[in-house]
Amino acid sequence: MDKRQLIEAIRQFNPSATIAFLEQFDAPALEQYHARLADTQRRAPQINAWVRPARRDYGALAG
Repeated sequence: MDKRQLIEAIRQFNPSATIAFLEQFDAPALEQYHARLADTQRRAPQINAWVRPARRDYGALAG
């Protein structure tokens, strides 16, 4: 990938990384960062939904 493609690929994983910030780095550094992000994504557990825990009535326990 060229530098522009690497920046776009990195921003898919990390949208908070600005183009201006990433342009400061050379292609090998961007390749290394992209590989690290991709590896982290593969290892991360996939959480598809979050369910709010049941509400507990703590007032009933106090008295």
